[in-house]
Order: sequence, then C-alpha cells, then structure tokens
Amino acid sequence: MSKLRYHRILLKFSGEVLAGNRDGGIDFPTLTAFSQQIAEVRALGVEIGLVIGGGNILRGGPGSRNGLDRVSADYMGMLGTVINALAFQNALEQIDVDTRVLTAIKMEQLAEPYIKRRAMRHLEKGRVVIFAGGTGNPYFTTDTAAALRAIEIGADVVIKGTKVDGVYDGDPVTNPDAKKYDHLQYIDVINQGLGVMDATAISLCMENKLPIVVFNLIDGNGNNLNRVVQGEEVGTIVS
Repeated sequence: MSKLRYHRILLKFSGEVLAGNRDGGIDFPTLTAFSQQIAEVRALGVEIGLVIGGGNILRGGPGSRNGLDRVSADYMGMLGTVINALAFQNALEQIDVDTRVLTAIKMEQLAEPYIKRRAMRHLEKGRVVIFAGGTGNPYFTTDTAAALRAIEIGADVVIKGTKVDGVYDGDPVTNPDAKKYDHLQYIDVINQGLGVMDATAISLCMENKLPIVVFNLIDGNGNNLNRVVQGEEVGTIVS
C-alpha cells in the first residue's frame, strides 16, 4: 500500500463542479469521473466523508436576493444537496463502492439521519459517507457543514475540490497576473477575504487546527486527489 499522509478525509465539492460545462444541473460524465477518483483513493485505504454543495440546483443567498424568503431559499438549497448526494451514491455504487447518505434533515425514505456514531461506524467499515442537507440550519453554508462534519468525525484534513489549481490573490480567469499561494495561514484567508471557504468554516478549522487543501479536481489526468492524500504538494494548503 502507498504511504498515506491523510487516512481519514472530508472531501468538499461545490455543487457547481457537478454541472461540468453546463449552466446548472448534473453532468453525468463529470459525476462518473469524480466517482472514479474517489474509488481509487478509497482503494488505498483512505476513509472518506463527502459534502456536496447544491449550487448547481439552487443557492440560498442568491435565491433570497431574487425574491425568495432567505430561510425558505436555504432549505431549498439543502434539498439540492440531497439530490446531488443521491446522484453521487448511485454513481459510486455502480462502480462497487459501498456508500451511505446521511442527512441533517430527516427523510428516512431516502437516506439515514445524521448520527455521529453511525457515521463513524460506516467509515470504519470502509464505506464512503456522504453528508447531505448542510447543517440542517438556514444561514449556514455547506462549507461550514464540511468543517463541522470533519471535526465531528475526526478527519485529518478538509480537501476542497474546485475548478482552479489553488488559492490566488485575484481571479486567475480574469487576471493573468494573479498570484497563486502554496501555503496560507487561516487568519490570512479571513483578513484578505480570499474566498477559500466562508469565515465561519475557516474559523472552525482554525480553532480545531484542521488543515484545508484546495486543489483542482478536474485537471491532473484525474489523479490530483490521489496525489493529495499521499502528501504531494498539490494546490494550496491552509493551516
């Protein structure tokens, strides 16, 4: 077995990455490619928790700015994360990866309710555990849910898969001179408003000394996640 730097991880995807090159919804070839990456890492013996945003379906904040009540919009966003979680579960199980979806809001016909002990037991049995429904509370993002669940399950790291290869001091798409950071301190992320994760999530990680790795999930021949868990310098680390 390869030498691992991280043995238990919390993997965070934004919902937007599931849309691929589409404006929204789920791009199923993209979903399949991500599932293959997860399967390869699980085969190394890594225990994997997964949190997926719902931005490819609906984001609470923008929804409220377009006339929806903020609380209603946030709950709709939570339901979007459940849709994404069920899609991921199906894709993973099609390639023989045993998976469980645990939701912060009870919907027992679809998934198990989130109970920490149950989640830990699934992880110990080698199952990929997908945490859906955010924290179950409005006004909290899935970034915060990812940090919270990572702390609860004793993860070694939060790994955030994005469409860019790390954290920059500007938008690398519109600013070719934007500088990429290899390493950042938590407080720098907050003070500079770098948008790695929201301030609540960063503060939770800082208080619990939980490192964050931000990397490009799409490039790297589908091998970047594998490289991260084995300790290669990929993306940006916040610690």
